[in-house]
Amino acid sequence: MTVQRLNLPELGLPAGPYSHAVIQGQTLYTSGFTAYGTAAQTKPVKDQVQAIFKQFEVIAANQNTTLAGLIKVTIFLTDPMDIPELRDALFEHYGPNVPASSMVIVKSLFSPDLAVEIEAILAL
Repeated sequence: MTVQRLNLPELGLPAGPYSHAVIQGQTLYTSGFTAYGTAAQTKPVKDQVQAIFKQFEVIAANQNTTLAGLIKVTIFLTDPMDIPELRDALFEHYGPNVPASSMVIVKSLFSPDLAVEIEAILAL
């Protein structure tokens, strides 16, 4: 079993003991991504989702693929009132390639500016 761990300089080096993504076989697993450190960090959920998906696109492009291969996402959201805005933002990114999904409402994320964190699994 070969496992490849990815840390991409264009995403900034991880601040803790994790990898941006891990590949095992033909499956890529990402860590949870947020808008932290981006211009969207203090903006509404839709802007934070946009920043997160830009990071996912960087990872996918690094593997010569696209987000059409999304299999599953797990979403951590701090305010259930943001669900309609979150859903709209997700539909914009998914198009016809809607993945399996789980959503967890959490009290907070590691920075009070952050409203959402998303992790993804992609088929390569």
